Amino acid sequence: MSLLPVEEALLRVVKGLKPLSAETVSLGHARDRVLAEAVTANLTQPPFDSSAMDGYAVRGADVKDLPATLKLVGQSAAGEGYAATVGAGQAVRIFTGAPVPRGADTVVPQENVDAEKDTARVTIREAEPGRHIRPHGQDFHRGETVLEAGALMGPRQMMLAAAANTTSLKVRKKPIVSILATGDELVPPGFDPAPDQIISSVPYGLCALVLSAGGEADMLGIAEDTPDSLSSLIAAAADSDILVTVGGASVGDRDLVGQVLQAEGMTLDFWKIAMRPGKPLIFGTRGKQRVLGLPGNPVSAMVCAHVFLRPMLARMLGLPDRDAVRQTAILAGPLKENGPRQHYIRATSKWNGAGERLVSPQTSQDSSLMAAFAKADCLIVRAPEAPAAERGETVSILPLDL
Repeated sequence: MSLLPVEEALLRVVKGLKPLSAETVSLGHARDRVLAEAVTANLTQPPFDSSAMDGYAVRGADVKDLPATLKLVGQSAAGEGYAATVGAGQAVRIFTGAPVPRGADTVVPQENVDAEKDTARVTIREAEPGRHIRPHGQDFHRGETVLEAGALMGPRQMMLAAAANTTSLKVRKKPIVSILATGDELVPPGFDPAPDQIISSVPYGLCALVLSAGGEADMLGIAEDTPDSLSSLIAAAADSDILVTVGGASVGDRDLVGQVLQAEGMTLDFWKIAMRPGKPLIFGTRGKQRVLGLPGNPVSAMVCAHVFLRPMLARMLGLPDRDAVRQTAILAGPLKENGPRQHYIRATSKWNGAGERLVSPQTSQDSSLMAAFAKADCLIVRAPEAPAAERGETVSILPLDL
């Protein structure tokens, strides 16, 4: 049986996935959510002509010929503007963000003005008529779309939505990902493992990946290597959008995951792919639910999650898949020719003086080495049968940091 190419496997994994339905959340809970509906401004910003400087509001006609001595008639501060109209030969002390009073069309920075002590007069030494005023509506107007549907609500977008006087937003529901570890050899963190046991670590990495990608993680625990245990915990994931299992995806006597999933209603799409690490990968559907069976080796599981799970979540959130167009970098060391499977090589990066990203493959590519994987910040993607590559060549990379 030939192995399925990675590109074909990815097409099958995301095929038919559409953005989830919308829900309304308060602005304070919209961080890292994806807009399902555009945001329109509920007011105009700035709501009035405002000063961009601390200085003096004057009429441009009065500062065409300099120096010009004007009568100081009042003050305009943020939250407390000057109510009267600035007339000929008059100036108003003004502060940044304060309303420009009627009649004035220029703000002169205070460093260009000499204020006469104990008199209500100021002398303008330098001025540019019409300058240093932020016009009414310069940022946005009431009814204007300020954030498009599909926008990811980061710090800048949160600030803009607040400035537009928005209190609630329609966002995509978070995809729910159930995570199930399998294996009699596993115990949770905090336990003292027996000589033939290890700590279950992969679910915590997957949980962090899901949360960072905009999903909601549901950690089901550890299933024993028995059909009853697997069936029970798989049933607990009935309402999730994606079920991710870890381990038991191979063909050993105790690798029961695929069998039990099919007994529980999963239609198997594929089982093996031409990829390393991560050859034994189960994918299927269970009604509307997608099922991704990851290998048990920690690095293999996490690499597969970056390659397949992240794009699935992006589709369900209506986000572009940032991995669809891979980034490139420059090799800082040579690579041997590749074999028949697409290789995801763990690597670390640094930037040179020209702003180019240089990537160095890690010495060991063993798929069980979590400490080395934690130091990596990208994967060098090597196509099947790729020839040897020398230092200085350009390679494709998949960033690991979300």
